[in-house]
Amino acid sequence: MDKWEMYMEIRQLIKKGFSKSKVAEKLGISRSTVYRNLKKSPSDMAEWLESIQTRSKKLDPHKELILSWLREHSDMSAVQVDDWLKEKYEDLEVGESTVRSYVRELREDYKIKKETSPRIYEAIPDSPMGEQLQVDFGHTKQKTIDNNDLTIIFSNC
Repeated sequence: MDKWEMYMEIRQLIKKGFSKSKVAEKLGISRSTVYRNLKKSPSDMAEWLESIQTRSKKLDPHKELILSWLREHSDMSAVQVDDWLKEKYEDLEVGESTVRSYVRELREDYKIKKETSPRIYEAIPDSPMGEQLQVDFGHTKQKTIDNNDLTIIFSNC
């Protein structure tokens, strides 16, 4: 559902007598989104939608690079795109949520479906008592009497 359809659906449900909380629940959106949409007149909403479609986005200069990654690796997550961008452009200051939104829009606009591979696993029977042991390794740094650093590696069974 695009933003205009959502706006119209909110208005219709409110006209039918649903509470704002119920509208949010039915549409799977937050109540603040419902309130924000109800404050806008249809002309304000149309103007806002036009502005968000025409304005440039922070990640637009990297659009082709991101698209090439998504096309080559259809199972790539937005978090991984964020990591790769920050590795390639150390001075890039962009939030993870911005990258998530941008990747979502690119996937929708260019019909790049996110591939997922289900985890393959099977249960194994429990071993008899005393045959298995879980070991958790860790380390700590301590100061010696003569103020030198000492790293202690330990396991917890």
